[in-house]
Amino acid sequence: MTKTMRKVSLLDLTAQYQDIKPEIKQAVDNVLESGNYIMGPFVKNFEQAMAEYCGTKYAIGVANGTDALLLTLDALGIGPGDEVITSPFTFFASAEVISRLGATPVFVDIDPDTYNIDPAKLTAAITPRTKAIMPVHIFGQPADMDEILAIANEYNLFVVEDACQAIGSTYNGKKIGSLGTAGCFSFFPTKNLGGYGDGGIVVTNNEELARKIQILRVHGSNPKYYHSMIGYNSRLDALQAAMLQVKLKYIDQWNRQRREKAMMYNNALKDLPLKLPYVKPNREAVFHLYIIKTKYRDELIGHLQQHGIATGVYYPVPLHRQEVYKDLGYVAGSLVESEKAAAGTLALPLYPEMTIDDQEYVISIVREFFEAKGERV
Repeated sequence: MTKTMRKVSLLDLTAQYQDIKPEIKQAVDNVLESGNYIMGPFVKNFEQAMAEYCGTKYAIGVANGTDALLLTLDALGIGPGDEVITSPFTFFASAEVISRLGATPVFVDIDPDTYNIDPAKLTAAITPRTKAIMPVHIFGQPADMDEILAIANEYNLFVVEDACQAIGSTYNGKKIGSLGTAGCFSFFPTKNLGGYGDGGIVVTNNEELARKIQILRVHGSNPKYYHSMIGYNSRLDALQAAMLQVKLKYIDQWNRQRREKAMMYNNALKDLPLKLPYVKPNREAVFHLYIIKTKYRDELIGHLQQHGIATGVYYPVPLHRQEVYKDLGYVAGSLVESEKAAAGTLALPLYPEMTIDDQEYVISIVREFFEAKGERV
């Protein structure tokens, strides 16, 4: 039967805005009427709300998620000659911040089931120069934090959680970001808690670390015009903070809707030759992206595009194979699971406001593709 083609976006930010438009407009007006545009009460209030939400003592707003990682590593004293272990299957910023400080990223391969860093391979990567482990809770799936923290404790290493895609996810009932030395979040518009521009935050229970990041974000000054260290201009602005505080009220609801839609995909596609998202026990994922894996990745993308369905590839080149890191000595096959994931994964449309009709359409077109090949599990 011929299906009527429709357009389905990977994400629709305008749909969310329409749902909360009056509150967002009021938040913007409150900031503009106050005259407090840089730092000030709106940022402080949002920081307090984020610390409470994550279950940490401190939250420090910064300009973006990349800076959250960068300032945290800087405040921990990471620099030239040091090594930081992280995942090769993530956005470039995770490694970029390590290199920006003059340290060296050391890539450890991923668990093929979750796409998170494989803790079984961590110990072999640790050297006397290793100072920190940066697990990435990729696609909103919590990493294996018990194992990672145990190894870090044994070797006296910092654990900086790259939680930029994972706000609201939990591990053994605790919010991701609260488990390590610090947790770093991005408020890039496409994130589960997205702003209307750039923004980021660091959460931690370490008072000294929080104090250093607070100083670093304002040119290394405390008080103003008195500089104790070389810092950055990296502040979460008041407009973003006010709007994010509105959205924070809805994050658990939105994440629940994401999980419901992920379950709908799982149930409808489980008999097809696809690797579907897997969440380990005692964890709650937030499905920043709904990632599937298939040997027909590019063909499937083309088929979906022909039927008006947007997809995304996250990430086509793992970090150890990026040109900028060729001098680190990794070659094809060095980190095989990351390379397989980069070659075979794609994201299907998923966001809280996605309609059941749109999701059923996506499911029907995916099924159509595999049925034409005569393939079922």
